[in-house]
Amino acid sequence: MATGPVAIYTTEEIRRIEASASDAQPPLMERAGLAAADLAAQLASDRGKDILVLVGPGNNGGDARIAARILGERFFRVTCVTAAEAATLPPDRRWSLMIDGLFGIGLTREVAGDYARLVDYANAQRCRVLSLDIPSGLTSDTGRILGRAIKASHTLTFIARKPGLLTLDGPDASGEVHVADLGLETGGLLPPSGWIASPDLFRPVLKQRPKNFHKGTAGTVGILGGAQGMCGAALLAGRAALKLGAGKVFVGLLDEDAPRFDPATLELMLRRPGDVLGLDLDALVVGPGLGRGGPAETFLGAALASDIRCVLDADALNLIAGDAGLKDACLGRTAETIITPHPAEAARLLGVATDEVQADRLAAARLLRERFNAHVVLKGNGSILAARDGHWFINTSGNPGMASGGMGDVLAGLLGALLGQGLPGEAALVLGAHLHGVAADECSSRSIGPVGLTASEVVDSARRAWNAWLIPKP
Repeated sequence: MATGPVAIYTTEEIRRIEASASDAQPPLMERAGLAAADLAAQLASDRGKDILVLVGPGNNGGDARIAARILGERFFRVTCVTAAEAATLPPDRRWSLMIDGLFGIGLTREVAGDYARLVDYANAQRCRVLSLDIPSGLTSDTGRILGRAIKASHTLTFIARKPGLLTLDGPDASGEVHVADLGLETGGLLPPSGWIASPDLFRPVLKQRPKNFHKGTAGTVGILGGAQGMCGAALLAGRAALKLGAGKVFVGLLDEDAPRFDPATLELMLRRPGDVLGLDLDALVVGPGLGRGGPAETFLGAALASDIRCVLDADALNLIAGDAGLKDACLGRTAETIITPHPAEAARLLGVATDEVQADRLAAARLLRERFNAHVVLKGNGSILAARDGHWFINTSGNPGMASGGMGDVLAGLLGALLGQGLPGEAALVLGAHLHGVAADECSSRSIGPVGLTASEVVDSARRAWNAWLIPKP
C-alpha cells in the first residue's frame, strides 16, 4: 500500500503551478536538470560512462541539456543529439544510458520525421532509457501514443504525477516512474482534485467490526441478473458480495430454469427478481448476466425508481444507453449510484465510438459522472474513477490476468458489499476498485496467473486483502 495519498495533476494544472513558481531561485529548469542528472548518474553507474542525450526543441530539451552539462562535469562521456543530427548516430554504439529529452507534456502532434527516427533508435537499444517528465510521444493527460513513443525503462516526472503515466498505454511506455517535486509544495500552490487510488485516502472508514455486531448490521445486498445461460455472472457477483462482508445476499435470477441454490456457496439465497426487489435492501447490484429483454428492462426500471443504493453493471448499462427514460431515471436518482462500464459500454452510454472514449479516458469518465449523476469506474488499464463530487482517481493495481470473463461481475458484487455495509459512495468506489486489482495482484504473486487467472480466484484473495486493511498495524 502507498505511504500516503498521492496527487495527480493535469497538464493545465502543472502549467498553473509552474507559472506560480516562475520567480523561483534557482529556476525550475535548473532544478529539473539537476534532478535528471542525479538519477541518470545512479542508473548509469554500474553500466559505464557513455550517455546519449536526445535533445528536443522545447523546455524538455532545456532540461536535458542542463542534465548533460552536469553529467559532463561528473566525468561521464555525454553525447547530445538533436533531430537534425539523427542520421549521424552510430548504429552499433553501446550506450550506458540514454536520456530522452525530446518532448514533454505539451506534445499535441504525432511524432514524425527525424524525431520518429530518434524514437525508433532509442527503442532499438538495449541500454536503460530515462525519459524526462513523460516518454516522448505519450500524451500527458490521456496516456495515448501519438504515432510512436519512447519505451522508457525509467521516467523522471517533474512536480507531480500526470494522468498519462498511469492509464491506457502510459504504464507500458513509462517503466518505473520517479517524481522530482523540484522543491515545490504543490498542494499549497494548487490543491489537487485527482489522486492515485489507495486505502490511505479513506483510512478513517477502515475500522474493525465491534464485538457487538450481527448480520443485519453488515447489510443486506440484492443481485439482479442471471438471464438464461448467464446465471454464473449473477452468482459470481453474489459470492463476491458475501465474501466481502455483506450480512445477507439475495440473488434474483431471471432464468426460469435457474438453480434453487448455489452448491459452491450455500449461504446465498436465490430468489425471483421481483421477490428480491420487495426486500428491505441496503444495496442492489443490477446487471450481471441481466440480458436485454423486456423483463430485464422492467426490473432495471424498478431499481432505478427505488431509493436503494445501486451498482449498475454490464447489461444494465446497455439498457440505459438505449432508452431515454432509463437515462433520465438514472440522472434523477437521489440515492448513490455506481456505474462500472468498460470502454465499449461507456461509448454506448455517451453515444460515441469506443476509440473516442479511449482517446481521453479521464474526460469520458467525468462526462459519464455528469450525465448519469453517478460515481463511475471506467475500466481498463489504469481504471478511471470519477466521484459525484468532482474528485477523480486512477487505480494502478491489477494486472493483465484480469482480462477474463467474470471479473466485472466480481467487481460489481464487491462494490455492492461495500455500499451495503454503509461505506460512503466515494469511499466504496475507490476502495472497491483498488481492492479488486490488489486481489488479482496477490493471486499473481502466488503464481495463480496472470495467465489463466479466474474471477472466482480473485474473490478469496480480495477477502484476505480487505481483512488485512481493517486490522490496524501494531
